[in-house]
Amino acid sequence: MFYKFFLTTNEFLLVINSTLFDMTINNPIFIFSLITVIWFIPGIIVRRFSEIKKFKKKKKAQADAIKKLYPKSKDLLD
Repeated sequence: MFYKFFLTTNEFLLVINSTLFDMTINNPIFIFSLITVIWFIPGIIVRRFSEIKKFKKKKKAQADAIKKLYPKSKDLLD
C-alpha cells in the first residue's frame, strides 16, 4: 500500500515538475530576463573589482606624491 502511494505521489510530482519546467522554458519574458541577468551580472562584478583596484591605485599614487612633497628628515630617523 505504501509503495502504491509513493509511486502515485512520485508520478504526480514528476507531472507537475515537467509542466512547470515547460511553462518556464516556453515563457519568452522569463527567458529574456534570464539571458539579461546572465549577460549583465559578470560585467557588474568585473566593473566593481576594477573600480576598487583603480581607487586603491589612485590612493597609493596620492600617498607617494605626498611623501615626495614632505620627505622625512634624517634627524627624525635617528
